Amino acid sequence: MGSLFRSEEMSLCQLFLQSEAAYACVSELGELGVVQFRDLNPDVNAFQRKFVNEVRRCDEMERKLRFLEKEIRKDEIPMLDTGENPEAPQPKELIDLEATFEKLEIELKEVNTNAEALKRNYLELTELKHILRKTQVFFDEREHSAVDEQMAKSILSQDTLQVQHASVQLGYVFHRGWLRIALYGLAASNEHV
Repeated sequence: MGSLFRSEEMSLCQLFLQSEAAYACVSELGELGVVQFRDLNPDVNAFQRKFVNEVRRCDEMERKLRFLEKEIRKDEIPMLDTGENPEAPQPKELIDLEATFEKLEIELKEVNTNAEALKRNYLELTELKHILRKTQVFFDEREHSAVDEQMAKSILSQDTLQVQHASVQLGYVFHRGWLRIALYGLAASNEHV
């Protein structure tokens, strides 16, 4: 191939190809890299051209390949780059390539969706785990304080029983038909005599 800085001698040629052989001839010329194509029908709309469906299919496959490449680079997976352009596939091979790219794109989108769902679930479960730990600490503290409170009540009730036995042994006061026992300055009414 010639240099970009120096012009090479060029010839303007016009090729007439049969439509069945056009794909193979153009791909061979394109792979040589020594041909530049000129559009002889610049006024024709892109949708009115003969191979517009094939061009659309190739554009769609290129989009899918760019998507796959972007995902590969995002995950930092090493790719083999030989620096060479691969040979143009035959039209019948394009159908297989198109199906393969479609399958890979669908699978990769599903993987991305599942990865996002798993990440969301992981974060929710991590949050719930921390909440459960905090509530467990709270309930453990409450249980510990309840045990302390229960022990304090039992100690007080034992002291109260001892004091009541002592006051009963000391005596009781009969006042206006009621029997009253004094306990820590409180009056307890028992029975009418």
